[in-house]
Amino acid sequence: MAIFKIDEIRNMNAEEISEELHKLESELIRERGVVTAGGAPEKPGRIKDIRRTIARIKTVQTERRK
Repeated sequence: MAIFKIDEIRNMNAEEISEELHKLESELIRERGVVTAGGAPEKPGRIKDIRRTIARIKTVQTERRK
């Protein structure tokens, strides 16, 4: 999955944004599952990046509702 910057997210349409949000949330679940199972993730900073991108997407969705 790609980590998006806020400008990239703002250039997407609503359908693309919701699709990317779903992909990122499922990837976050998988990464957290690896950690919970006692394993070490390939890229430890990836969880933080995914969480930040999800927050950016949700921010843009909130901006568009106003």
